[in-house]
Amino acid sequence: MKNSNNVLFFMAALLNSACTQNDNCGITEGMLRYVLDMAKHASEEPRDEINTLLEYDFIIVGAGSAGCVVANRLTEVSKWDVLLLEAGGEENYIMDIPILAPMIQFTGANWNYKSMPSDKFCLGLTNRQCMFPRGKVMGGSSVLNFMVHTRGNRRDYDLWESMGNTGWGYESVLPYFLRSEDIAIPELAMNTKYHSTGGYLTISYPRFRTPLAEAFLEAGKETDQRIVDYNAETQTGFSFLQTTTKNGTRCSTSTAFLHPVRKRKNLHVKKRSQVTKILVDPSTKRTFGIEFVRNKKKYTVRARREIILSAGVFNSPHLLMLSGIGPKKHLTDMNIPVIQDLKVGYNLMDHPGVIGITFIVNQSVSLMPEYFLETGKNLRDYFVNRTGPFTIPGAAEAIAFFDFKNPTYIDGYPDVELLFIGSSLSNSRLARETFGISDSVYDILYKPVEKIHSWMIIPIILRPKSKGRVKLRDNNPFHKPLIFPNYFDYTYDMEILLKGVKKAVELSETNAFKKFGSKLHDTPVPGCQSFEFRSDDYWRCVIRHLTYSIYHVSGTCKMGPVSDQEAVVDPRLRVHGIKGLRVIDASVFPTIPSAHLNAPTIMIAEKGADLIKEDWGHKT
Repeated sequence: MKNSNNVLFFMAALLNSACTQNDNCGITEGMLRYVLDMAKHASEEPRDEINTLLEYDFIIVGAGSAGCVVANRLTEVSKWDVLLLEAGGEENYIMDIPILAPMIQFTGANWNYKSMPSDKFCLGLTNRQCMFPRGKVMGGSSVLNFMVHTRGNRRDYDLWESMGNTGWGYESVLPYFLRSEDIAIPELAMNTKYHSTGGYLTISYPRFRTPLAEAFLEAGKETDQRIVDYNAETQTGFSFLQTTTKNGTRCSTSTAFLHPVRKRKNLHVKKRSQVTKILVDPSTKRTFGIEFVRNKKKYTVRARREIILSAGVFNSPHLLMLSGIGPKKHLTDMNIPVIQDLKVGYNLMDHPGVIGITFIVNQSVSLMPEYFLETGKNLRDYFVNRTGPFTIPGAAEAIAFFDFKNPTYIDGYPDVELLFIGSSLSNSRLARETFGISDSVYDILYKPVEKIHSWMIIPIILRPKSKGRVKLRDNNPFHKPLIFPNYFDYTYDMEILLKGVKKAVELSETNAFKKFGSKLHDTPVPGCQSFEFRSDDYWRCVIRHLTYSIYHVSGTCKMGPVSDQEAVVDPRLRVHGIKGLRVIDASVFPTIPSAHLNAPTIMIAEKGADLIKEDWGHKT
């Protein structure tokens, strides 16, 4: 498949390297099974509908983390015809090998968004631009992400409700988290208040751990932290990752929610079809259809009931503004007739982190590429049994949550996350490209230690105060929007992230890591040499140079009551002032949850689908 050619070439290189004469590969049978699985995977995805109708009850724009869920739930009502439009193509089984998660960014399955160049952050990245991978494929960003499944803290959702979003408090949304879930971790499944089985989305532990991941949890215990189930009652503490994986493979929302219902006659899916405009009657302010382009031809489809935007944090506001729904002055400047003046594109939030703080070890215990290629064993383990290091999602293995405001409070409200990676930027140039590190920084900082085993922690701020904006570049729907993340506009964000960096270094110096000879890589980051190494000012400089979007962008179509002048949608996710139009994706978050956003986005979709059913008289 065209979108995965780069990944297929990589797999071929792995096979070629691993299958020596002495080893005789031994994976032929496993590879054959894998090829058959790939074919089966393709046949289980809903077909690309050729003969679409002229009119549907509901049109869903975007088959991503939210759109696949909404399509599943709305087509439960057999009398409703639903059209799901996706700009990208099919997901495939290569994309579902967890360790290859970073490589999917280099295929056509990525919109490949970048921020505008900055002089305050991402200074060590190519062209001083932060990278924002977004899924352009069936399953959307749930096909590109690192499969980390975290819901956030109950206070996140109680805050939403306190802002006037009735029905979005924690007790109201927890049932929707549970509805989706099929927990495959027996010791967690016993807690039926916070976990459930039988849902479409499988949650499991990866089937392999490095000794360094074990050491990370030991370091937590050594520093008086608890081991927790962060998707249960409390979050502060350490844990191995709960991931959206099933039997050692990625469980995207397309795989989870669309494959089982692919034969529903009232579900039509149109792939490689980019929506360019929402059609709105300017006199009645009611939507009546959409325009989309496929193979350079423009088509129009009408909607009897509603249009649901699930196009994502950049594409949903982009499409609204192109259609005349957005900030009046900005639309006027873009020569777009204004239908509804709303704060579309504002309130952009993210969980910025810092990458590249590297710890060197003197034992062969990290996930270096050479480790995968030493013998054919790792390939056999995966292709035959779906076990081994290939089941680790992009080398991410464990996680810790800290409440630095109340560090001794068991039921804390985490403000920083530490994401443990059993590898580092120095382990391959692919890692450099994944994170966007500039050549000049890489060659000085990481190239000298490329062949040495190492690991890293990515400190992430969970509740930043700084907010950005998405704007139109012009009125051409095929031109990407302008992205201004505005990281560190508030000093608080820098200072709380600094605490996370220092905590990561502290953990690296515990006995748990010392037994591997772990030590901080002490080459100063280019651009920060004037500061004393390891001083607070040095780390602040490192944060500005090695800034990293953890890809948790949200908030650009803010949910809020009509009294909220910044709100774009109401608490039932209907666009203010426009009939027959809703937004259901992470762009509606009024504040960012202290979570990786795939799980909250699925929750939004589950609840949003129920709201639609209720509003059209269908019992939920």
